[in-house]
Amino acid sequence: MPIEFSKKLTAHETPIPGVVLYDLPVHGDNRGWFKENWQREKMVALGLPDFRPVQNNISFNEKAGTTRGIHAEPWDKFISVATGKIFGAWVDLREGPSFGAVFTAELDPSQAIFIPRGVGNAFQTLEDNTAYTYLVNDHWSADAQGQYTFLNLADETAGISWPVPLEEAELSDKDKAHPRLADVVPMPAKKILVVGADGQLGKALRELYDGDATVEVAGRAGFDLGSEAAFAERNWKNYSTVINAAAYTAVDTAETAEGRAAAWAVNVAAVSRLARAAVEHDLTLVHVSSDYVFDGVRENHDEAEPFTPLGVYGQTKAAGDAVVSVVPRHYIVRTSWVIGEGNNFVRTMASLAGRGIEPSVVNDQIGRLSFTADIAAGIQHLLASGAAYGTYNLSNDGEPQSWADIAADVYELSGQPRTAVTGVSTEEYFKGKNAAPRPLNSMLDLAKIQSTGFHPANVASRLKEYLS
Repeated sequence: MPIEFSKKLTAHETPIPGVVLYDLPVHGDNRGWFKENWQREKMVALGLPDFRPVQNNISFNEKAGTTRGIHAEPWDKFISVATGKIFGAWVDLREGPSFGAVFTAELDPSQAIFIPRGVGNAFQTLEDNTAYTYLVNDHWSADAQGQYTFLNLADETAGISWPVPLEEAELSDKDKAHPRLADVVPMPAKKILVVGADGQLGKALRELYDGDATVEVAGRAGFDLGSEAAFAERNWKNYSTVINAAAYTAVDTAETAEGRAAAWAVNVAAVSRLARAAVEHDLTLVHVSSDYVFDGVRENHDEAEPFTPLGVYGQTKAAGDAVVSVVPRHYIVRTSWVIGEGNNFVRTMASLAGRGIEPSVVNDQIGRLSFTADIAAGIQHLLASGAAYGTYNLSNDGEPQSWADIAADVYELSGQPRTAVTGVSTEEYFKGKNAAPRPLNSMLDLAKIQSTGFHPANVASRLKEYLS
C-alpha cells in the first residue's frame, strides 16, 4: 500500500499510559518522499514529553517476518519507519495498574510512536528491506542490558495476533526464551529522592511518603550535599525527581564569618551541585525558599517580586533560587515561619507558657506560619498534579499575625492568659544584640498555588492540632 502523503501532524493516545502514536506529514512526488521524522518544537506542542534524545539508531531487516522483542528498556524511545512497513506490539511492563496493557498497530513511514521507559516493544516486518529508526534519551551500554525487562513474544495473556505466525517468523533464540507475563518482574518506576531529610521539613516528607517504595529519603549520613564524591557515586538514572529539604537557617549566625561560609556552602554551593545533576540527568528539582529573599516592604509578596534580601541568610536563599530557576524542570516552594518537628518558635512559646514565664515578643513583623505537614503536602501535590514548573508561595492560610499574636495564641491554647505576652518592636527587641535584619512583612500571596487545586489549611486550626 502506498504511503499516504500530506497527513497533518496528529497525536493519538493509546491504551497504554504515555504511549502515543503520531501521524507524520510526508511530502512526496515522482522523485520520492521527505518527512520531518523528529521535530521537537511541534511535537512538544502536541504534548510529547521533551525527552531529550541523545542517540539515534537504525534497525534494518532484510526479510518480511523478522520479529524482535518484547523488550522493555530503561529509557524512552521515539520510533519511526524509514522504509517498508512493520507490525508493532507494545506491552506495559511497568509497576502499576496498567501492567500488562497491550497496544498493537501497523506503522509505515507516515507514522511514529513514543514509548516510555518500561513499556515492552516488539516489531515484525511486513515487507522485505524494512528499516526503522529510533531516538533514545540515554546512551546504550552493555551494563544497561541488566536493567531490561522482557516478555515472551508468544505470551498467552498478552494474546498478540502476529500477522506472520511466530513459528514461521525469524526470531532470535534469546527472544524465544523470555518469560511469560506471570513470571515477569515489573520494571520499577524511577524514584523521588528527598535530600536533607533530617530537618523539620525532611521529617514531614519522611512521614508523608512512609511506605512508598518510589520515594527514597536521605539525611546527611545517606547523602552529603557538600561532597562532590557523593554526587559522582549516585546513579542518577534511577531517579526522576529530587526534593531538596536541606537548608542553613541560622539567620543570626549567618552574619558571622563562620556562619556566612556555612550558609553559602549549604544554601548555594550544594544547591548548585543539585541543579547541575538535575540539568545533566533531566530531573525535576524541588527547592524550598524563604520569605527572607524579600525586604518586607510590600504588604503581600507574590512570586514575581524581585529579590531584595536584607541579610546574609536571605542573600544565600535568593542566590539558591536563582540557581534553581535555570533548571528546566523545577519547583521553587517559598515558605515563611516554618513549624514542624524540632526546635521552633511555637515549641519555645509553649515551653515558656508551661513554666509561667511572661515573654516580650516582636509585634511589628507580620506573616503566617507554615506547618511542615502542609509544605510537604503542597510539594506532593505539585509533583502529582503536573502543575506548571516555576515558583509557588506556600504558607498556611488565614489572617496575618505578628509573632506576638502567635505567642498569645500559644499561651491561650496552653491554658495561660494572652496578657502574659508583651509586644515590643523589632528595634527594641534586638537593641544591643548581634542580630540579622529581618523583613517586617512576610505575607505570601497564595493565589498561584491555590489555582493548581491545593488549598493550605487555616493556620489557626493547624496551630491547635500542633499543640494538642
